[in-house]
Amino acid sequence: MPTTHTFGTSHYLDVGAGRKLHYMVKGEGTTTVVFESGMGASRAAWGLVQPAIAQAVRTVVYDRAGLGRSDADNEPRTLERITGDLLALLGELGPGPFILVGHSWGGPIVRRAAEKLLASSSVTIQGLVLVDPSDEHVDLYFSKAAALNFALLGKLLPGIARLGLYRRMSGAPPKNLPQDIREEHLREDFTLQAAKASVAEMTTFLKDLKELRHHPAELGHLEVVILSGTMITRMERRTRPALIAAHRKSVSLLTNARHVEAPRSGHMIVNTEPELIIEVVLQMIRDE
Repeated sequence: MPTTHTFGTSHYLDVGAGRKLHYMVKGEGTTTVVFESGMGASRAAWGLVQPAIAQAVRTVVYDRAGLGRSDADNEPRTLERITGDLLALLGELGPGPFILVGHSWGGPIVRRAAEKLLASSSVTIQGLVLVDPSDEHVDLYFSKAAALNFALLGKLLPGIARLGLYRRMSGAPPKNLPQDIREEHLREDFTLQAAKASVAEMTTFLKDLKELRHHPAELGHLEVVILSGTMITRMERRTRPALIAAHRKSVSLLTNARHVEAPRSGHMIVNTEPELIIEVVLQMIRDE
């Protein structure tokens, strides 16, 4: 008898030229919650969040191009290109309503997707939950040092993967991650292909953030919740306060947004305070 996966059932979507995206569906309900992972991260990032929310509604986790079980993309992985894949997936899933949950780089991705869908009215977006998202209001992103760091990491990461050091650099997965997700995470997320996919995303990251700064996503009265990890470590003594301030600024510029602090977390709220994300998403569902 086949076992049931923690993330549900696997499906594949052809997004053009034979390139397929892998996604997994679990749960039932009127609302569908779709999760967008951070830069270079597969569906495994949501292992402590999605199963709990799937008890209430339909949920979807997926792998962006080149990550997890999705095919690599030969085109530049710009924000526009990545958003196009997400829009194709949402079109496959039906008319909604959708709640889009994005961590880190997933934040700008779901913001752009929501903007396009609000303009088209073909799919209903109920709200956005942005989990410690990348934010164009962080001035440090536009420093020469940041550009050099991204360029250097882009050159080194494939070699690190070839040497088998990628997994070690990323740290151990959470101890309470479901076993099937843990095994797939360790098997799929530290390959040379995964490293190349991560590099492809970071190559246009700063340019895309600059574009967002000049042309922010128009979200109208859409409900938006931004969660910030507010635990400041020695390593993040400069960047974390800047990101928190940027999140607060982003909230102030939106018409229907609120800010939630995650006091026991830095960037990886998905691992350290998943219950907070679950609470915010379930509250948004109840408010429908």
